[in-house]
Amino acid sequence: MSQWRVGDVSITRVIEVENAFRGTWLLPDATPEAVREVDWLRPSFAEEQGKLRMSAHSLVVRSGGLTILVDTGIGNDKDRPDVPGWHQRRGSFLADLAAAGFPRESVDRVICTHLHVDHVGWNTMLDDGRWVPTFPNARYLFVRSEYEHWLADASVQSDHFADSVRPVVDAGLVDWTDPDARITDQVFLQPSFGHTPGHVCVRVSDGGEEAVVTGDLMHHPVQCARPDWATTFDVDADKARAVRQEFLQRHADTSTLVFGTHFATPSAGHIVRDGAAWRFVGSP
Repeated sequence: MSQWRVGDVSITRVIEVENAFRGTWLLPDATPEAVREVDWLRPSFAEEQGKLRMSAHSLVVRSGGLTILVDTGIGNDKDRPDVPGWHQRRGSFLADLAAAGFPRESVDRVICTHLHVDHVGWNTMLDDGRWVPTFPNARYLFVRSEYEHWLADASVQSDHFADSVRPVVDAGLVDWTDPDARITDQVFLQPSFGHTPGHVCVRVSDGGEEAVVTGDLMHHPVQCARPDWATTFDVDADKARAVRQEFLQRHADTSTLVFGTHFATPSAGHIVRDGAAWRFVGSP
């Protein structure tokens, strides 16, 4: 568990899983040779042999008296045969969340930056053979255009939508949210379409301090050095590249604390200009 403050807002990271893998399944250009060329990635974000280090984690934002959970990761007991490390997990995420001071009943809002499988997994949990909302006292904030896009995709209807999204909708716990909605006086959404049609970042602003949660606008810090590298799962790769370039230009050499949703420890840091591109400097 790591914690940061942005003005009076606290942001706590709770890790579900962190590991290293050959990056080409996610970023086709991230061959070991290409990753090794970006030497500042090591040791935090890449290994000597060119594997990428990444994390699946959630961020708990305390603002305006609310406990806000940003993205819910992979989840337990889910059938994910295409990704062995995610299939039928038996992880300790809920216990770790409680140990950090946030038992599941205490969560007031759940924000999903988008509705990909590894961002919605803990929306639900298995209870006596049924998928039920994990956070029974929370309102789940879904961007309607994001939901409608995936609702029209038959390939996901029997997959993660069935076990991690529809049960929350059916339980009446969803608030349909605009992509620029303000959650509290200090926390608001920012549209960043491209990776998916309704993708959002989460911004925090208080006391003259700023932070932003990337979602999957970037999957890995290597995309600071190689912003043209698209991911396998981008719905609109060209738009995602343009959004990433604008994001990097906007935040480079500023005090904005950037939280990479899949960035390995330390996960948060600052973007700095590095020649014609950028690099990410972690902030413990």
